[in-house]
Amino acid sequence: MPSSPDYVRNYAQEARTARARGEIGGHDSPHSKRLRLRRKAVKAGMVKPHDGKDVDHTKALSKGGSNSLKNARVRSEHDNRSFPRNPDGSMKANHPKG
Repeated sequence: MPSSPDYVRNYAQEARTARARGEIGGHDSPHSKRLRLRRKAVKAGMVKPHDGKDVDHTKALSKGGSNSLKNARVRSEHDNRSFPRNPDGSMKANHPKG
């Protein structure tokens, strides 16, 4: 559903929320770890740059999973991003909906 005509996006608030959740930040943030795993997967030939595929952690970082290629799998964007979520954004389970 599109936003209302008067809606103004608050980018500063979005950035504060993302930092508080640990989604963006320093070299040890979950976002940085996901990017490093993606680069490792490209070097290993698992995926290609801009191919529309996601490199997924089999056991999520938030659940204690490692950031190694042994804990990685290639999935479509839809399959990787369609997990049931808790109100804080964390995953309820490590298997897709449906």
